[in-house]
Amino acid sequence: MPPRAWRLRFGTLATIGWLASGCASVPVRVELSDPKDVHRALTANVLTTGRPSPRSIQVLERLSLHQPYRDDPAGTLLLLHRRLGPRGDHRLLAALGELSFDYANRSGDARYYFLAAAYSYALLFPGPGEERLEESDPRVRLAYDLYNRGLTEAMPAGRKGGVNLRSRGHEALFGSVEIEVPEEELFWAGHRLERMVAAADYEVRGLRNRYRRSGIGAPLSARLGEAHREDAVPAERFLPGVRVPATVFARFEDPRRALHEGRLRVRIEVYTPDEAQSVSIDGRDVPLEFESSASLAASLADSPLWDFELRGFFSGTFRPLGQAVENVGKAVVGQAPIEAQQEDEGLLLLYPYRSGRIPLVLVHGTASSPGRWADLMNEIHNDRLTWDRYQIWLFLYNTGNPVGYSAGLLRRSLERAVAELDPAGSDPALRQMVVVGHSQGGLLTKLTAVDSGDRFWNLISREPLDTLDLDGDVRETLRLSTYFTPAPFVKRVIFVCTPHHGSYLASFSFAGLLSDFVALPSNLTQVTTELVTRNREKLLMRTVSRLPTSIDNMTPGNPFLKALAELPVVPGVKAHSIIAVKGDGPFEDGSDGVVRYESAHVDGVESELVVRSSHSAQGLAETIEKIRRILVEHAAPESSDQGRTLLQSAP
Repeated sequence: MPPRAWRLRFGTLATIGWLASGCASVPVRVELSDPKDVHRALTANVLTTGRPSPRSIQVLERLSLHQPYRDDPAGTLLLLHRRLGPRGDHRLLAALGELSFDYANRSGDARYYFLAAAYSYALLFPGPGEERLEESDPRVRLAYDLYNRGLTEAMPAGRKGGVNLRSRGHEALFGSVEIEVPEEELFWAGHRLERMVAAADYEVRGLRNRYRRSGIGAPLSARLGEAHREDAVPAERFLPGVRVPATVFARFEDPRRALHEGRLRVRIEVYTPDEAQSVSIDGRDVPLEFESSASLAASLADSPLWDFELRGFFSGTFRPLGQAVENVGKAVVGQAPIEAQQEDEGLLLLYPYRSGRIPLVLVHGTASSPGRWADLMNEIHNDRLTWDRYQIWLFLYNTGNPVGYSAGLLRRSLERAVAELDPAGSDPALRQMVVVGHSQGGLLTKLTAVDSGDRFWNLISREPLDTLDLDGDVRETLRLSTYFTPAPFVKRVIFVCTPHHGSYLASFSFAGLLSDFVALPSNLTQVTTELVTRNREKLLMRTVSRLPTSIDNMTPGNPFLKALAELPVVPGVKAHSIIAVKGDGPFEDGSDGVVRYESAHVDGVESELVVRSSHSAQGLAETIEKIRRILVEHAAPESSDQGRTLLQSAP
């Protein structure tokens, strides 16, 4: 073959080989992968991985700005912003919201957190009549989260910690921002909300579940400050150390046009769960985001309630202080206890009274406090079938005092609350009260729903009370402690581990020794003095040296306890019993370590639930679920079918 022909053939073959090798390297292909890895890659975003989502990267790639964003993120964000028009721009707004948050994380410049919130708001709420993204679009949920977290991170810090909400104006990166904080937004129950901290910044311990109600807004936890209005609810009415769950919502005026023109106007609104669950935006109701579990945990952390438990048992006058301390790090209401010199009603609230919500009254047991209801409170306040139907009231009492006296204080507290809150009798929900009592608290609970006549007084004297030689205050204390009629506003009672026939531990010798150390309040000491010194001949027990304590009253065979056990719950009041039994044996022969089943069992109740637990069963998941189901049914009395439907739809 001639050399020229050979060279031509060789060149042709080389060209074909080169072309073939290029075609063999296919640039587009698919490979099998783990579906979980694919899902994580597709759903990753700046909040979950610290890196922008694929959708935001797509916007950068389409505009050839991916590398410029890496080199100069602030300049690139400004270029993207200048592409915004007065309407539309879903892709740009979504990308700007996430990329601004990303740059704020990397630079520490809080202005970009605020911009992330502004862009996200404009994406979510374009204005009446404007096109909106479908709710199923992943950019929608991410925009909510970016708005909430961006707003939280952008709020300026106060001098004493927390965030500082105040009206202000400043220059933005592309124009100006005017933020209005109306003074009235910072008040709750007549008190100024102070020391607001981001709920998401704190880990919650000690509660079975931590709940967050998803929606719009920055969830905070606020301290109850000074009263600033005449109609303010007295601070001592609230749970000691109460922290208020609050959500900050920033309302942007015509956000897309404002971003386009470079002049943002924002109004700050503050909401609490008892005030509102949603906010109106563009003519539709949007759920608010709340973190009530975090505030409940903060309310109970380092609370004086825990100190009250034992000291309130041994001293009939010991009470927690009712004024808040200045230390923002502790959700306490007092640095030290005080000795109350007068009877304290002891009814505590988590939220101000709201008409139309049924009171759920929780009564703790011996050497205990309302803090032991924490898990139940957390579940009731975060269940969609109960949170707007009930308001929780907590009864705090000195558990060493006689059972009849404590029950009288409970009854009087509830009577006064109903009369004070609804003097005209216009709120029927207030008269559908549910009372739940644990251990000794169950005995107090029963005494709201019985008609005792003079049965208890006859244990003291056969002479009518009004014929005894007594001072007026002493006579009223005895009447309070021995005469009980059914409270007309109590419609359902629930007994939890209640010693209706006594606690066998109370009969042990060490229990009697403990009883000797219980110091009764001065008004009860005066009762003893006047009965013995001025009316000895009219008493059935003339050797009385002191009034009985709660331990005496809960000893099997005690005359007061026997009389109470024989009294039925009156018709018209429904009763339920939850009984704890330890171990796996027959529950009829068992006990919870404090109360035997046979003592806690009550005939004629609507339902009885036996749980495998020790005596502190009020926080048990089974106990809480049973109470929750009872409450759901109680709140829908007009139809048993409706009640069953609600129960079946419950999560």
